[in-house]
Amino acid sequence: MSCWETIADYGLRSIGIGERLLPRSDFTLCQQFTLIASGLIWNIYFGLLALSSGFFLATAVAVGKASRNPLVRKPCDWFIFIFRGSPLFIQFFLAYEALVLLPRGGIEIFGMTAETSWLTRAWAGALIVLFLNTAAYSGEIFYGALRSIPKGDLEAADAYGITGWSRFRRITFPTMLRLAWPSYTNEAIFLFHSTTLVFFSGFPAWQQRGDALYYANYFADKTFNPFIPYPIVAFYFILLTLTIIGIFSLVNKRLNRHMPQEAKRIRYRPQIIR
Repeated sequence: MSCWETIADYGLRSIGIGERLLPRSDFTLCQQFTLIASGLIWNIYFGLLALSSGFFLATAVAVGKASRNPLVRKPCDWFIFIFRGSPLFIQFFLAYEALVLLPRGGIEIFGMTAETSWLTRAWAGALIVLFLNTAAYSGEIFYGALRSIPKGDLEAADAYGITGWSRFRRITFPTMLRLAWPSYTNEAIFLFHSTTLVFFSGFPAWQQRGDALYYANYFADKTFNPFIPYPIVAFYFILLTLTIIGIFSLVNKRLNRHMPQEAKRIRYRPQIIR
């Protein structure tokens, strides 16, 4: 089998398109590169959906934490504290154990039955955990940016009669994004890296449809040689990280288009310890 035939057979294997069975022996380098790249589709899926949906919750949590009303501020404080204070792997495990306890027949709501079995799937249940986790971390980042907004900007808005929602939309929110964007870039990178924990934390791989690390672990178990598949995973994630940095740098330039040229550059500062 040529490499092109391998790509055609296994290129979309992780989403159920192509060969039904994984190779059992005589593994080639092309097979490992192809299947691990196929699994990366799930990592991108988890990362994109969690990041895009978590952004809005993070903004709401940051605004809530900055509120003077304790009924609004305290729940936001505890939400951030719980999800930042516990390991992500444990959050995956506890979420799966909680979702398994849901009735298999569904839950009756106003005479209608809501299906619950799909929540135990990795593509759904794990996505909820990633969504809440990144919302907590991003919410703290946005809260810090809210506290760093120059008072002169807000006083100028008040002087021009810009208040309430109009001030938040035109002054507070854009300034918050501009200040928080470098740190938010690191959070986005960390989130995509965290997607590799999904299939090692209780959420099952259905019909051998897993992420990049799932297929790397498969090859490592079959060949007893982890020094080929795991570096391949690292290679793909380095490319993914460079892509994220490039996209976020373009957004950063857009947010800082009115600033001096030096302020438009975004630097990658990896979080060695989180």
